[in-house]
Amino acid sequence: MNIQKQFTRRKGNFQLPIFNPLFKILAIAMILSACNGRKNSFDASGTFEAEETIISSEAVGTIKQLNIEEGQTLDAGQVVGYIDSTQLHLKKKQLEAQVVATLGKQPDISVQTSALQEQLRTAEKERIRVTNLVKGDAATSKQLDDINAQIKVLKKQIEAQKSTLSISSEGLGKDIVPLQVQIEQLNDQLAKCHITNPIDGTVLTKYTEANEMTAIGKPLYKIADLSNIILRAYITGDQLPKVKLNQQVKVLTDDGEGGYKETEGILIWINDKAEFTPKTVQTKNERANRVYAIKVKVKNDGTYKIGMYGEIKFQ
Repeated sequence: MNIQKQFTRRKGNFQLPIFNPLFKILAIAMILSACNGRKNSFDASGTFEAEETIISSEAVGTIKQLNIEEGQTLDAGQVVGYIDSTQLHLKKKQLEAQVVATLGKQPDISVQTSALQEQLRTAEKERIRVTNLVKGDAATSKQLDDINAQIKVLKKQIEAQKSTLSISSEGLGKDIVPLQVQIEQLNDQLAKCHITNPIDGTVLTKYTEANEMTAIGKPLYKIADLSNIILRAYITGDQLPKVKLNQQVKVLTDDGEGGYKETEGILIWINDKAEFTPKTVQTKNERANRVYAIKVKVKNDGTYKIGMYGEIKFQ
């Protein structure tokens, strides 16, 4: 049998080889080479993640309203619900009534010294009259001395009474301070009954519903800002000298058509300690068992999702 014989299919003037051992070997080699080329076309591989924040309750009570859904975009400062605060309002009203009652006990110094003030004014008028009489030899010096002594006594009495009333008023004012502090504490607790979203982001997970009981520290929902997303990847020790903070890199993800979607990213973090290679992540040098984690920040146009795989090329 002639080993050079080939099975062929004629079409016009062309002959297409149906089976040729050499042609088959070359085709397989080209496919493997293409696969290996694609596999080694990146420097690092990892998964996307986001800076997730768990929003917890700051009050105790029944959740009366919680207007959020998973996937909803929220703004910072947006009120998304509230917790029952009836008892806190009642406690605040009670304290405010105690403050009013305490202030009502404060003495009116001007009113309570008015009698002595009137006696002083009368005595001072009498002194003027006696002084004129003394000048006309119609009164004695002793009468003038007596009226001066009376005026001094009245002034000291007024000062003593003012001091006593001031001390009493200050004491009542100090009694009010703890009540005012308690009112401020209640105002803070009442403010925390409003569930206010602290950051811009997208709701990832909702842990509770309206009409459920909650407590301080109990998670309500998880949120993350997905406008910028982080690709955590791993590099080997021999790649470490090639990277630096704020370096621009290429980020590649599958486009669903056998190719890659490419975008720019910025290297924002390099771990200063080596760690063992994660089981789910391959690096350029698969034999390395100690790697360094890096984080690449990528502007997200909605394409990138948490947990999605991505690859990196260093420029």
